[in-house]
Amino acid sequence: AWMLLTSLKTLPESISIPPTLVPAEAQWGNYAEAVTVAPFDLYLRNSIIVAGVGTLLTLFVTVTSAYAFTVFEFPGKKLLFLFCLATMMVPSELLIIQNFVTVTKLGWMDTFTGIILPTIGSGFYIYMMHEYFMQVPAVLQKAAKIDGCGHFKYLWRIMIPMNKNAIATIAILTFISQWNSFVWALMVTSSDTHRVLPIGLLYFRDAVSSQVNLQMAGATIVIAPMMVFYLIFRKQIIAGVSRGGIKG
Repeated sequence: AWMLLTSLKTLPESISIPPTLVPAEAQWGNYAEAVTVAPFDLYLRNSIIVAGVGTLLTLFVTVTSAYAFTVFEFPGKKLLFLFCLATMMVPSELLIIQNFVTVTKLGWMDTFTGIILPTIGSGFYIYMMHEYFMQVPAVLQKAAKIDGCGHFKYLWRIMIPMNKNAIATIAILTFISQWNSFVWALMVTSSDTHRVLPIGLLYFRDAVSSQVNLQMAGATIVIAPMMVFYLIFRKQIIAGVSRGGIKG
């Protein structure tokens, strides 16, 4: 509330002592001025690309990996799944330097590929999806196989619809995480061409210096889309978590 109200104040109102809560007159022009100082439309496009593509790739890797661990039998399956679970004990900060070296050597600096690819694998999400898939009776897979249903069709027609709440939960949480990505996106981008909204806000803050009202306008532009996104999909998050708790 403070951020939103301050974004509508004049500069003197935003730095007045004692502070005032409500502006005397809403200054909607602060948003227009903020957009002229920094290319927020470009940052917004970049965030949509990174969050959207990152979410789709994460879902693909998560669902197919969990399906393989659930349905297929192959040498080293348990050991490979153990390695997958072990990644949950490794803080993501420990991987930043090695990922940075890898992305640099591959020539992916300041590209969407460099921002997205190192973040699409999640041991926790694979484990979560695997536990959901394990709840589906194996007899369904056998019946589908007798009817001539291949693995891809069985996954698409049966497994995914039966676990849509879990998949929706993973998709929403991944989208939020990708949208709010900061440290990694800051390291691998060097121009406005591929900067996402949180990084753009950092440079915007430096550009407007001590103009608190414009800083709050920029922060509102960055946060508002995610607030709307959460309000729209909060029921899906609760449904996915509740279903998992009941099965447990």
